[in-house]
Amino acid sequence: MIAQSTEISFLNPRGYPVQQGLLQEFECELDPLNPQASRIPCRVLGYGEISTVFEIQAQGLENLAFKRMCCFETLAELKPYVDTYLIYNRALEEQVGLRLPPYGYALFVCESGRPVLYLIQERLPPASIGNNALQRLSPEQIIRLFRLVLLELHKVWAFNHSHPNCQVGIDGQISNWAIQGFDPGRPELSPEAALLYLDTSTPLIRLDGVEQLNAELFLRSAPPYLAWILRLLFLQEVVTRYYDPRKVIIDLLANLYKEQRPELVPELVLTANAYIQGEGADLGLAEISEKEVRDYYREDELIWRLYLGMRRFDRFVRRKILHLNYPYILPGKIQR
Repeated sequence: MIAQSTEISFLNPRGYPVQQGLLQEFECELDPLNPQASRIPCRVLGYGEISTVFEIQAQGLENLAFKRMCCFETLAELKPYVDTYLIYNRALEEQVGLRLPPYGYALFVCESGRPVLYLIQERLPPASIGNNALQRLSPEQIIRLFRLVLLELHKVWAFNHSHPNCQVGIDGQISNWAIQGFDPGRPELSPEAALLYLDTSTPLIRLDGVEQLNAELFLRSAPPYLAWILRLLFLQEVVTRYYDPRKVIIDLLANLYKEQRPELVPELVLTANAYIQGEGADLGLAEISEKEVRDYYREDELIWRLYLGMRRFDRFVRRKILHLNYPYILPGKIQR
C-alpha cells in the first residue's frame, strides 16, 4: 500500500505532464508476480537486475516508459541516487554530447516506509531500439549501426580522457540505443543517423576518483545468502567494466549472441578493430578476437543464468514458505 499522507515528488525537466495519482495507484495495485494482471493495464517492455520497465496503458501516462526501482530502503538512501542520476544525465547530454530521450522521475513511500522510484522516459517506437533494428537492417546497415554506436561511445571515452577528475561509465549494449526517426518500412541508416542513449538508470560517474553510485544497490535483489559472494567476486568487476573502453566493446559484441545474431560477430569484430586502429587509436586498445568475445559471452551467460535461478528460488521461499512480500519482478524464460 502507498502511504496516503506522503507527498509525491516529481521532476520533469522537459515539461511533459504525468498523472501522478494514477502512477501512485498503479504501484499500489501492482502484483510483482503477475504485473500484467493490474487493474490499470500495463505491458512489460524490459527487465533489469533491479528494475522493470513498463508501458502503462492509461490516459495521462501515454507515450512514456516507466522504470520501476524498489531497491531502496529509506528516502535518505534514495536521495543520493536521484542526485547522481541527474548529474549523470546532465553530464551525458551537456558535457559528453550524447542525445537522451526526455526524462524525469517520480517517487513515493509505501505504508511500510519503503520508497519506490519510477524513472520516466519518452517511450520510443519499438522498431527503433537497437536490438529490434538488428532484425530489420541488412548486414551492411548493421555494420553502419555498429560503427555509429562506436562513435557515440568514443565521445564518452574522449570526455574521460580530457577530464581526469570526472569519469563517466556507460553500458554500450545495442539494446541501450535507439535510432532517431527510424522508419521500419524503410530500414535504412544514413552515415549521419542520430542515436539516442537509453540506459541512464545506472548512473556510473566518478568524481575525483570516487564512485558516486552506491554499488550495493546491485545486490539488493540478490538472495541474502548470495550477496556476500557476489560482492566479493563480481561487484567491483561489474562496475569497473563500464569505464573500460575495450570491455565495453567486447560486451557490445558479445550481446549479439543473446540477440540471436551470432553470424554477425566475425564482421563486427573487424569493424571494432578498424575503429581501434582508426578513431580509437589514441585509446591504445589491443585488438579484439572472436574467441575473446565468445568466451566472454559464455562466462557472462553462466553467471546470469545462475543468478536468475537463485532469485527465483529466493522468491519461492519468501512468498510460499515465509509468506513475505517479494517486491521484484522477475522475467520468464530468457532466450540466450
